[in-house]
Amino acid sequence: MAIKKQYLKSKPVCKVTFTVPAEEAKKVAVVGDFNNWNPKGSTLRKLKNGTFKGTFELPKENTYEFRYLVDGSYVNDTEADRFQWNDYAGAENAVLEI
Repeated sequence: MAIKKQYLKSKPVCKVTFTVPAEEAKKVAVVGDFNNWNPKGSTLRKLKNGTFKGTFELPKENTYEFRYLVDGSYVNDTEADRFQWNDYAGAENAVLEI
């Protein structure tokens, strides 16, 4: 898994690219604070090599909790900036600091 951040000089946003290797998966989405944990509109595109990838513009100077939704199961990104316990989920969420 990988997270790439590209800060834009022209706008107060950061382009964040999420990459998830999941050859066997049918569907992968990234859900978190930035999209109200809704997978609609945040589905990653499957590449020919079996990796899922997607880029999103997120407002700078924020911290976001997120997870991947891989065929209905939640998965954390091992490359996240840090992890934070979430009582609602009863699990740790990955944290992205922009």
